[in-house]
Amino acid sequence: MQIGFDPELLVLLYDVARQMRTRADQRARTRGMTRAQWVILAIVEVEPITIGRLVDRLEARGLLERRSDPKDRRVWRLQLMPAATPVLREIKKYRAELHELMTAGLDPATLRVMADGLLRMKANLAAELRESDAIRASGARNG
Repeated sequence: MQIGFDPELLVLLYDVARQMRTRADQRARTRGMTRAQWVILAIVEVEPITIGRLVDRLEARGLLERRSDPKDRRVWRLQLMPAATPVLREIKKYRAELHELMTAGLDPATLRVMADGLLRMKANLAAELRESDAIRASGARNG
């Protein structure tokens, strides 16, 4: 059974995400950094080529350091440097401020329902992506 879905929700999700990125960009610039550099410090997913360039910039600022892996010479380990501590503290503070701003006036039950719904949407999209990848891989083997 398909439940009626307001396409405006997708626009709202996009707008909220865009506004969050814009605010984070502005905040990161106050430290002469980019949002992407903040993200690397907080460690999340970015394309590998992008990570290399961002790590180069963060290393040049003394915020992290590449160290060779003692067990695998092909691997570099990233080590946060002491200079990263105040930046990480600021990122944590900013995230708390943003959360407070965005959730003002929303009760905990509503927030739980919203989070559950967004997690379900994320899982649905991930499952569809895996399914599409499997179909493409199957077609490549058979084609």
